[in-house]
Amino acid sequence: MDAINDFVAHVTGTGFDDVPAAAMAAAKTFILDSLGVGLSGGAGPWVDEMIQLASQWGQADDARVWGHGLRLPAPAAALCNAYQIHNAEFDCVHEGAVVHSMTVLLGAAMAVAERDGGVSGRDLMLAAVLGVDVACHIAVAVTTGLKFFRPGTAGALAAVTAIGKLQGFDAKTLRNAYSIAYAQMCGTMQAHTEGSMLLGMQVGFNARNAVVACDMAVAGLQGPENILEGPFGFLRLFEDDYDRDVLLASLGRTWRITELSHKPFPSGRATHGIVDGCLRLQREHGFDAGEIESVVAAVPPLIRHLVGRPIEATMTTNYARLCAVYVTAHALRHNGIGADAYGDGALTDPASQELARRMQIEVDDNPDPNALVPVTVTVTLKSGAVHGVSILDVYGSPANPMTHAAHLEKFRSNCAAAPRPIGAAAAQTLIAQVDDLENLEDISRLVDLMMPAHEEGA
Repeated sequence: MDAINDFVAHVTGTGFDDVPAAAMAAAKTFILDSLGVGLSGGAGPWVDEMIQLASQWGQADDARVWGHGLRLPAPAAALCNAYQIHNAEFDCVHEGAVVHSMTVLLGAAMAVAERDGGVSGRDLMLAAVLGVDVACHIAVAVTTGLKFFRPGTAGALAAVTAIGKLQGFDAKTLRNAYSIAYAQMCGTMQAHTEGSMLLGMQVGFNARNAVVACDMAVAGLQGPENILEGPFGFLRLFEDDYDRDVLLASLGRTWRITELSHKPFPSGRATHGIVDGCLRLQREHGFDAGEIESVVAAVPPLIRHLVGRPIEATMTTNYARLCAVYVTAHALRHNGIGADAYGDGALTDPASQELARRMQIEVDDNPDPNALVPVTVTVTLKSGAVHGVSILDVYGSPANPMTHAAHLEKFRSNCAAAPRPIGAAAAQTLIAQVDDLENLEDISRLVDLMMPAHEEGA
């Protein structure tokens, strides 16, 4: 039988009390992280245009756009909110799967929950755990490199899982929802290769399509059954090859949400190992960015493919976030990367541009087409001193995590960076609500708290 049946059984057969405490704690952490990133993402490129267009595509007032307040049909709200979560490249990621599994999931599930009402925090936590589980168990089994944008494609399966669990789908309905979502699945790596703003929108498209798929499955539409392992199934069409033992061996025993990595910086995760290595060396040896003669990073092929692009005199924000030499140069000069790294003055800063041009990204002999580690960084100073480090556990990963305080600081900073700030009091209340999420009766309260400050308490 197609492995989709194993995933359907896992989702329909798992209850809240079946999930270990560590997985539920991770769900709270990354739900809060995603809400904050989604708020700050409201300042991203083409957000206002997308919201305006979405308002022309239907009249229902099911769910609100985070940080904005406009009510839209649930599919349109899912599109806008998932796009906001991803457009700053600040959302959490499963490195082994190469999937931003919470992004499509939360954008879609929150829209449906707000439309339907009465969805508890306990329900959301379980839905998030299972959605991440399905997407990441499937993606870690892939043995070939990316050709479609896996955060969007696998993310659609995460979103269907979460919605299906929230709505209590039986096995037949859930299987059909996966099938209908698969028929609408989209997103190629060409947008990533070119640094196009369409990249983040591909996440939004899949969130919208997941909502539509679940509604169609509830209405009784049926689809093909072998959507994972059939001759034109996901693992043979959107991916090229996979290991079936890895696909199913740890299902129900390894909870993938505990393996998610924070993003401490708003840039492609594939840049983080290089940035982390350079900042570690800078802290250890005390050199200034102006003392650097050259930087060489030896990286797995996937990193070079994702972020090895050359710096350009004129760059879009989307291009720059995925340009490892730019973000590393900026980080060395500013002790990290913040939202201000992508303003016009920062992108064209002569000192950052000049340092970036003295950096090289070289491919190592790592045979794994999906690996993001190890990363080896060598910094040569103008004095002739040479410093090097190999990074196996990139900052933000489960083996080298952000502290709880750093996680909360990231959330507060993202709330403050929203184009319509919600205010410090609402941000603190959001932290408290998510910390006690299992006792929240209706998660629409979370969306209430994400409304602009002048609408607080709406």
